[in-house]
Amino acid sequence: MSARTTVSIVAPVYNEAGNLRRFYEEVRAALEGAGLSWELLLVNDGSTDGSHELMLQLADADPRLRVISFARNFGHQIAVTAGIDYACGRAVILIDADLQDPPAVIPRLVAKWREGYDVVYAVRSERKGESFWKRFSARIFYRLIHRITDIDIPVDTGDFRLMDERVAVVLRQMREHHRFVRGMTSWVGYKQIGIEYVREQRVWGETKYPLRKMIAFALDAVTSFSFFPLQIMIYISFTLAILSLLVGVIISGLRLVMGEEFFGGQATTIILLLLLSSFQLFFLFIIGQYVARTYDESRDRPLYVVSSTYGLGEPLAPNQRIGIAPSSGQSGAGLVDQETMGVAGHGRV
Repeated sequence: MSARTTVSIVAPVYNEAGNLRRFYEEVRAALEGAGLSWELLLVNDGSTDGSHELMLQLADADPRLRVISFARNFGHQIAVTAGIDYACGRAVILIDADLQDPPAVIPRLVAKWREGYDVVYAVRSERKGESFWKRFSARIFYRLIHRITDIDIPVDTGDFRLMDERVAVVLRQMREHHRFVRGMTSWVGYKQIGIEYVREQRVWGETKYPLRKMIAFALDAVTSFSFFPLQIMIYISFTLAILSLLVGVIISGLRLVMGEEFFGGQATTIILLLLLSSFQLFFLFIIGQYVARTYDESRDRPLYVVSSTYGLGEPLAPNQRIGIAPSSGQSGAGLVDQETMGVAGHGRV
């Protein structure tokens, strides 16, 4: 049996045919330059632009590259999860294949891991090529999440990060469907540190996170790690009740002084009813989001469906770590090197 792989690189792919070859070459250059043993797991999330065929070509030429193909598009966070499930390295690195997160940063992540850190997350010091609205909304989003969630989620960080295998073991046991992976790795705990890097602008293709998906992603983040939207309802209710009493007293006083004609008619009543109704509908929406997510989890469907793999064995069971994955061929190999959760140390090689 050969030595364990040091680093597993997990990259979700959705219509990135124009970036894939360059991405692979930059990953290979970065890891070989650092003298690391590695594997690259490309998760094809239902691509329709020829990305899958190109991944298989690259995997034929390099047995360290492995391919997981979904039966349909399941989304970025689910694709990241699948990569973690199949990874066999002592450390797992999450990175997008669009080259906005430079593979050249990977050796810096590994260096911090070797110092004894279990999670090394990349902090965006600069975001090239992004619009003002994109930068502004991202800044607000990260700081809002940081303030209202129950855990310490670092600001200005994406999924680009390294995690030790024992962190990956815990993540494999967290099977919720509405996933916020960067929050989940913060929730796990252990020893964590950030390093700064410059996020590059996209070279080819378009963003896979338009406004609609950004809003859905933000809802997943908030509802996964905070009850703040539910808790704030009581404060707003108290505020509205106090305002209603004050308005009632003021209007009654003005009518006594200025006569019944003052504030006469139904306009004021209609405005107040519309205002209260809008708050009620908004609160129902918030409650509905939590209820819908609870219902979704209760169905207990699999997170994803894999149509095929290349160069891989079976995915990892929640409380296991994998030893050596097959170097080529279709899936079907069993699990190797079963360990219980929490067995890992420092002094990494």
